[in-house]
Amino acid sequence: MVKNPILRRIWEIVACYVISSATAIAAWTAGVEQNGLLKISVGGANAVSSTFAIWGKNWALPNQSVDVKVVAPFEYAFTIKNRNPNFDLTGHVRKSSDRQLLWEFGVNFPNTTSSVIGTGISFKFDLTTFGREMGEPELIPGNGGWIWGKDSIRRVEMRFTRPLAALFFEKGRRNEIRAIFSTDEIPQGLRRYVTTLSVSGDMVIGPMTSERYGRDSSQSWPANILDWQVSPVDLSFLNAPDKPSGKRGFLIANKDRLIFEDGTIPRFWGTNLAAYSLFGTSKENVKLQARRISELGFNLVRLHHHDSDYVNPNVFGNTNIANTQYLDSNSLEKLDWWIKCLSDEGIYIWLDLHVGRRLKVGDGIEGFSELVKDKLNVDLRGYNYVNASIQRAMKRFNEAYVNHTNGYTGLRYKDSPSIIGMLITNENDITNHFGNQLLPDRNVPKHNALYMAQADAFASKYKLQKDKVWRSWEYGPSKLFLNNLEYRFGAEMMRHLRSLGSNVPIATTNSWGDNPLSSLPALTAGAIVDAHVYGGSGELEKNPLYGPNLMHWLAAAHVAGFPFSVTEWNVSPFPAPDRHSIPLYLAASASYQGWNAMMQYAYAKDPINQQGKPSNWQAYNDPGLISTLPAAALLYRQGHIQEAKTVYAFAPSKEQLFNRLISPANSIALRTAAEKGKLLISLPEVRELPWLVKIPIPAGAQIITNPDHQLLPNGATESISDTGELRRNWENGVYTISTPRTQAAIGWIGGKKISLADVDITVKTSNATVAVQSMNADEISNSRAILISLGARSIPKSENSLPFYSEPVEGQLLIRAPKGLKLYRENRAAKESREIPVPYMNGRYHINLERRLEAYWLVLKQRPIQSLSKKP
Repeated sequence: MVKNPILRRIWEIVACYVISSATAIAAWTAGVEQNGLLKISVGGANAVSSTFAIWGKNWALPNQSVDVKVVAPFEYAFTIKNRNPNFDLTGHVRKSSDRQLLWEFGVNFPNTTSSVIGTGISFKFDLTTFGREMGEPELIPGNGGWIWGKDSIRRVEMRFTRPLAALFFEKGRRNEIRAIFSTDEIPQGLRRYVTTLSVSGDMVIGPMTSERYGRDSSQSWPANILDWQVSPVDLSFLNAPDKPSGKRGFLIANKDRLIFEDGTIPRFWGTNLAAYSLFGTSKENVKLQARRISELGFNLVRLHHHDSDYVNPNVFGNTNIANTQYLDSNSLEKLDWWIKCLSDEGIYIWLDLHVGRRLKVGDGIEGFSELVKDKLNVDLRGYNYVNASIQRAMKRFNEAYVNHTNGYTGLRYKDSPSIIGMLITNENDITNHFGNQLLPDRNVPKHNALYMAQADAFASKYKLQKDKVWRSWEYGPSKLFLNNLEYRFGAEMMRHLRSLGSNVPIATTNSWGDNPLSSLPALTAGAIVDAHVYGGSGELEKNPLYGPNLMHWLAAAHVAGFPFSVTEWNVSPFPAPDRHSIPLYLAASASYQGWNAMMQYAYAKDPINQQGKPSNWQAYNDPGLISTLPAAALLYRQGHIQEAKTVYAFAPSKEQLFNRLISPANSIALRTAAEKGKLLISLPEVRELPWLVKIPIPAGAQIITNPDHQLLPNGATESISDTGELRRNWENGVYTISTPRTQAAIGWIGGKKISLADVDITVKTSNATVAVQSMNADEISNSRAILISLGARSIPKSENSLPFYSEPVEGQLLIRAPKGLKLYRENRAAKESREIPVPYMNGRYHINLERRLEAYWLVLKQRPIQSLSKKP
């Protein structure tokens, strides 16, 4: 404590300035979520979120579909439809004053129902991040609503005009309030409610996210700008040196690197083919799409949901079969053809071994009857860690799968160097997700007995408290035991695959679904650590001082000493209006962080025989993603971004790692380190886990041991990479890339002038991507082949039907490049190219981005000797 009163007063003034500046920069905003209900956010992180729910028996929630429309500035109408039970909620929201939002809504039940516990709204508060600053929420007496905040700083009140049927904190926790409108039997008819939100202090009322984009009708935008059969650009030259894939020999995991037998160090920019696309696409279209995937710049495809029960047929044939012990020859032939055609285009393959296989009565699984209950089959996830008969079933599948001979290549899968990676079991960890399935209260006595025996043996061996080790939901000894159980399974499956002759890098399962760091040790049973991430709208605006974005979750799964792959990344819900911004952001992040393989989820899940339907799981027909996926491929695969010069190694102690939850959600050290440099997780040696070997971290790495250590100053509004090439301003929601070969501006760039080394960007489209790239080894300023990629909102006609309407990117683009180039809008489907006249002044091309372009892809290049528009 500072004892001198003058110095103490100076310190207090400085401290107040630091705190107030941080608060002023990160504005607290209350508004309407895309579901029509309340959201309170700060720095892109949700402090309060809410959902309308009808709670069925056992507090189950039904599926909902939501439709929200902007009626006028700060005025919205919404409809929420529910099935089973059937009811509709319609509502109207308006800003009644500068400090108030008013909800008027009604719930309509077509029929009287007694199958519910209650209807109402669930309000969730992020007290982990904001509890110290805001305190805990309080209930208004008489079931009148709730209050959160401190009068002198900020305060928010949610009041209902008439008392609710019930109002309570969920299960004694203070971070969720359930506001119940009606309970027990709900009579037929319409009931109306009015709710008022009032804010004070430094909190403001902000517009709904979709309102920020403008009210330009999507029906006025160009339709069908993307042809499903032809790539809008041709980056297949990136794959030419590898045609056919496998010519460089097998891929090897060497410490933290992936390397081919010929010494080549690859970068894999990939995607997924899933489910029906694997078995329902015609042979002609498989070949066509393999070519298109190559043209889009991908060099890796993961084959996914090949075994899932909802896919009929799948790798086992018809899903009505009595067992899953045999692979179907017709289905394998479909996979063989995909592998053959992709390989011919220089594209490598990642095989999943287990994704959605459901065990059947004919599989001879011990204890099957207690697992199947009222179903016809069993999801094996979680149970496989204690049930030896399930493990044997998985091994039988693996043996049959990797020993299968591709009828088109003549090579067994295990002998094909085109197949560069495998995953043992998808999204199936016991350390965070599926451990609870084996507990005493889950009515699986045989599996619980196996689980408890393993727990007791582990506790006895290491002299741990037996009543703590089995409690999977708690931190402490249970996390040691669960990691050991998962690791042993992964190591045994790895041993079996190696004995079969499969020598490619193999991942055991994934870091996914907000897994904490305590889930990472078990993943080291594999030769590569894999992760999944699903972000949402506004990822570029998320302030790392307050909460994580999707990049932080991936960075915090990068274990020191292991190669790192991402077999799934995407954003939701669909169609996220700014999904165009994610490919380049993740490609640049992957380059900067030194990640080895990135796979978008997914290129397709339905048969690719037509234009198809809009879906979050189908990029092939979505101009919102295809707009920038080729640009991301070019940047990542050609190494346009320098890897970080600074390495941060987060090195938790055993007690930190296993005794408390640490993740990007609650660790500012993980988030801010990933913004400033390359982040690695250095796992400790642990007596109880003798297989967990501490791997040396790179020399010169800055070691972090405190998860609360903050590497950015209070009030920071942006981060700049230590290479100076990447800049993310979360206050403005703008991300820029400035390298000699890629220069881009992404996010809320409308109305701003963004000047990069060789490119000036001035657009009026509110949220957009503009990327300029050299397509050869030259810098943009010297290149005679320049790709221009644009991106903005792409909205389908309806939830289930096309076309996509794609918002034009309008404005001006100045590019410093050699004289004599011509700008083309190429229509590769029609095999013609339209020249767009552009002036060249003061060494720069002045390109007007106009609505009439009706394209997201332009090329600035030398005039071809024979114009593509001249037909024979």
